[in-house]
Amino acid sequence: MSFSSLGLSPSLLKAVEDKGYSTPSPIQVEAIPAVLSGKDVMAAAQTGTGKTASFALPILQNLEHGQKPQSKHVRTLVLTPTRELAAQVAESFSSYGKHLSLKSSVVFGGVKINPQISKLRGGLDVLVATPGRLIDLHNQKAVNFSQLEILVLDEADRMLDMGFIRDIKKILSLLPKKRQTLLFSATFSEDIRKLTSSFLYQPVQIEVSPRNAAAQSVQQSVYEVDKSQKTGLLSHLIRNNNWDQVLVFTRTKHGANKLTKKLGQDGIKAAAIHGNKSQAARTRALAEFKSYEIQVLVATDIAARGIDISELPHVVNFELPNVPEDYVHRIGRTGRAGSEGAAISLVSADEVKLLSGIENLIRQTLVRELETGFVPSHSVPLTQLKDRSQKPKRANSNNRPARKPNSQRNTSKPRNKTANTEQRKAHPKQKQS
Repeated sequence: MSFSSLGLSPSLLKAVEDKGYSTPSPIQVEAIPAVLSGKDVMAAAQTGTGKTASFALPILQNLEHGQKPQSKHVRTLVLTPTRELAAQVAESFSSYGKHLSLKSSVVFGGVKINPQISKLRGGLDVLVATPGRLIDLHNQKAVNFSQLEILVLDEADRMLDMGFIRDIKKILSLLPKKRQTLLFSATFSEDIRKLTSSFLYQPVQIEVSPRNAAAQSVQQSVYEVDKSQKTGLLSHLIRNNNWDQVLVFTRTKHGANKLTKKLGQDGIKAAAIHGNKSQAARTRALAEFKSYEIQVLVATDIAARGIDISELPHVVNFELPNVPEDYVHRIGRTGRAGSEGAAISLVSADEVKLLSGIENLIRQTLVRELETGFVPSHSVPLTQLKDRSQKPKRANSNNRPARKPNSQRNTSKPRNKTANTEQRKAHPKQKQS
């Protein structure tokens, strides 16, 4: 199937071709015709599946021949949870609409509000916004919604997780009742379904991936390591395997700063991105990461939403997330749009409950690895899926998770597998079950 078969205009098809895309993804095949039809849409799709284009392209087409917006008015509003995602979505609208005479812009907090007020004065066909800044602009009478035709809630599950429910309800109360509403979420949680029942009208429901599933293009593995050795192991893996672009996740802002400093001391160029960083610093760090000026971008979960880097090869969980669903979102940064990627988790013994929660969520037992020189003094206890009807494959009588041979590992330098295995068997806690 081609994009031309989805009913898009020549101008949009040219923009798609300019970006190098030829075949639509599954979410695009289903969502584009549904949005073009004017119906409400409720879609679930993993990150990296072409989700933004699945609503940006048909929205631009529907706006192309409509009435131009009056001063301070917007015709389409796209709500996103973070600044980074807002900037990414706005860039997509700009690039896909470059052959059209439509105006789009983005507003978010952390930067001066006056330039954003100036952009709104002429009216916009598309406004991408974070909830808090949008409410600020409305309170200053800088934006008017009476001409609004389309509302998009992007990454709705994350907006609920971040506590934006009140802001969302406030914004919904300001919008015209007669409009097209599109909701995109990684999952259809009960909270999402409860929220949407009040403002979606007979929506077309689209779900192109299993709930809470990790992309098949992502090779996942776990390295057992003592907490005190995590930084050393990370530096070792980066250097030994010549990783030139690695996105690393920590649980806290302080942890991100601390790790970035230690990597720098090891001679590895790194930068941190989190909520305490200014928008200018976050934008600069992301740009330097994309251009390979820095090797490692250390991020917290919220800051990383919206990071869209084509063919990002490696994601590392320096610490496992407290919420299992965040693991799926984290590793969704790699293996995007058909490319392959690797997700590596550095797991210490005190994180076994978090590891078990993740494995039960994604319904698989993750492959475990040991690295010579970093064999832990406190081994990570065994885990088991709760649903006994879906037993994971085991490699031996010790009931250890299956290991992949060297040829299947996602590293550029073979390891001493024999040494790893011998050291592990020699560990006094290895035979515990």
